[in-house]
Amino acid sequence: MSQNIKETNLQISGMTCAACAIRIEKGLNKLEGVETANVNLALEKSNVKYDPEKIKVEEIEKKIKDLGYEVVNEKTEFDITGMTCAACAARIEKGLTKLEGVVRANVNLALEKATVEYNSGVLSTGEIIQKVETLGYGAHIKEDVKDTIDYRQKEIEKQTGKFLFSSILSIPLLWAMVGHFSFTSFIWVPDMFMNPWVQLALATPVQFMIGKQFYVGAYKALKNKGANMDVLVSLGTSAAYFYSLYLSIVSIGSHGNSVELYYETSSILITLIILGKLFEAKAKGRSSEAIKKLMGLQAKTAMVERAGIEQEVPIEEVIVGDILHIKPGEKIPVDGKIIEGRSAIDESMLTGESVPVDKSPGDEVIGATINKNGFLKVEATKVGRDTALAQIIKVVEEAQGSKAPIQRLADKISGIFVPIVVALAVLAFVVWYFFVTPGDFAEALEKLIAVLVIACPCALGLATPTSIMAGSGRAAEYGILFKGGEHLEMTHKISTVVLDKTGTVTNGTPVLTDVFTNNSKSEEFLSLVGSAEKQSEHPLAQAIVQGIKDKGIALKDVTEFEAIPGFGIKAIVEGKELLVGTRKLMKQFNVSAENALDQMDVLERAGKTAMLTAINGHFAGIVAVADTIKETSQTAISRLRNMGIEVIMITGDNQQTANAIAVQVGVDQVIAEVLPEGKADEIKKLQAQGKKVAMVGDGINDAPALAIADIGMAIGTGTDVAMEAADITLIRGDLNSIADAIFMSKKTIRNIKQNLFWALAYNTLGIPVAALGFLAPWLAGAAMAFSSVSVVLNALRLQKVKL
Repeated sequence: MSQNIKETNLQISGMTCAACAIRIEKGLNKLEGVETANVNLALEKSNVKYDPEKIKVEEIEKKIKDLGYEVVNEKTEFDITGMTCAACAARIEKGLTKLEGVVRANVNLALEKATVEYNSGVLSTGEIIQKVETLGYGAHIKEDVKDTIDYRQKEIEKQTGKFLFSSILSIPLLWAMVGHFSFTSFIWVPDMFMNPWVQLALATPVQFMIGKQFYVGAYKALKNKGANMDVLVSLGTSAAYFYSLYLSIVSIGSHGNSVELYYETSSILITLIILGKLFEAKAKGRSSEAIKKLMGLQAKTAMVERAGIEQEVPIEEVIVGDILHIKPGEKIPVDGKIIEGRSAIDESMLTGESVPVDKSPGDEVIGATINKNGFLKVEATKVGRDTALAQIIKVVEEAQGSKAPIQRLADKISGIFVPIVVALAVLAFVVWYFFVTPGDFAEALEKLIAVLVIACPCALGLATPTSIMAGSGRAAEYGILFKGGEHLEMTHKISTVVLDKTGTVTNGTPVLTDVFTNNSKSEEFLSLVGSAEKQSEHPLAQAIVQGIKDKGIALKDVTEFEAIPGFGIKAIVEGKELLVGTRKLMKQFNVSAENALDQMDVLERAGKTAMLTAINGHFAGIVAVADTIKETSQTAISRLRNMGIEVIMITGDNQQTANAIAVQVGVDQVIAEVLPEGKADEIKKLQAQGKKVAMVGDGINDAPALAIADIGMAIGTGTDVAMEAADITLIRGDLNSIADAIFMSKKTIRNIKQNLFWALAYNTLGIPVAALGFLAPWLAGAAMAFSSVSVVLNALRLQKVKL
């Protein structure tokens, strides 16, 4: 496998049940070059990771079509400028067609228009525009054309039309059926509705026009050596329709109105299944509300300064390096850096903090946040799918499209379910025809149809993905991003939470608090220490440097610098050798600092980090910094402990400083003086004790520990939302999000188990009830249709969970 693995999301139409999703998944996973393929029935999407050197997206799409399904692509129209002749149009068309993800492109010279059909999982409108511009022309999205197709709404409209048409034709048949029962004989039924040929005329369009989708689906499934819901529906309704047709023909010449026909069985079945599909489509649309809300946060246009001219352009046309003009009250269109102006920025959509953050030139801003009170000029640094919001949307989409391990059970059952059901239906027919009601073909056929219809495994296929969608979507609204369904499932098993101290329990912004010198001038001492530390990127070093600068002390040039991980630094400043760091650093370089150790202990017991300093091999003083504890840390840790979860704090700081912080926040166990690479070893030790461990850190120094933990939770601040090492990103940086994530996981898993139980119970109980003759086929159809809807509606309860 190449290291250049790509990923695409394909919208698929034509799936009817879990068996369809499994067949597509198996087919794609067999393709050379496909690393993994996951098909989500609820989202009607396939997430495929592939090697572009071995396979193209077009080949993946072709495989899906060969299996009998369709890939839904987006179509967008662009206004093209700069074309002068047919050669220009041909050049643009050829260039666009070569783009990976473009299905077809058509450029019209006369209308100066390009129509592009493309896979939005691979390509964005911005990249299409960029391609046209690299060819030497201009491109803009046509203002009166939406750049996305509301696939779900289109499906709802389609199913609504089918249901209405089918209902109009089926109601007379239902009316006629009611007239057959002795207890409803008082209901008047027009003689015309009892006529076999009128019933045939009403039933035929329903069977072959509305029911065409089931025949097509069944043919494609059987052609690919599979079986799905379409096979069951086609068999059941066809049996009722063609048996009724046979009875109608043999009744010619006799009093046909007295013949007991079953046209209403097939027509009402199809109508009810279509109604179920309609409800299902509406419910599925609600399950992706989180994505819609996130997308709704994006600005639609941006005011861009190009060549000194200010112009408003669609957000898709903003490129890196553009200068954006942002007025008070406007959304910031993309991620960028302020180059002119000062303002307060409302970042609550990312951080949850209601207090606006003051920003000035040089500070970074995040797309979709709101400029409160000052005019800003911002240079775009990240656009399109690279912005923080786009990364959040990507993480949520991936989580909703992924599979939880608990779904494997449902997939295995669904994979073998349809052939078993067909066998059981045939068995029911044989038993009734030969033993229960010997020779009564109609009675036996009714039982066969009921078994076929009641057993459709739709609910089973929807049980897990709808809950994952709703649960991960709701969590995202609270700033908790699960990277996949497997992480959402694992989180509820966590028994131990390990917290990194700096930036997790504390704010991660320490300040210089104390300075002690040994026979040297304070100002000279601080100038040397600040000069040495300014080369370090460590937060404690930056705090020291900032504190010294704030005192107005000038810093000197550094000729040599060396960071000694876990110990401190060594530097040469104006010919003097400086050491700043821990007791171990002093010991390593044979510096005697015994006289300062008592003072150091006092500082550390107060929760401060004290660093010893030596100049030219002699102890020179102490500098101390303190990190402030987050306001919510104590409450959050208390919540975790009340949930029965063990909380451990891990840090590279010395034991005394760590203990002081631990006492303030209520942590009983502390692992201190651990080097970054040692944190992963500590996680392994806890796992060896049989504990399910969650590591919570900032995602940089803690990356190895985050990766090795059962669940890695990264504290994010918007720009760090896609940290690769973590399984969950906590955007708001509030430790309460840990308890919220565990709570949401428990709620989601409970919901999945409820869905699986009722889906399995429904099929397990429904089949024998239908086989024993206690369920009319039309009633079985209604139950089957609404079982899927009930599973989806149960999953949607997760969208109301309060955290």
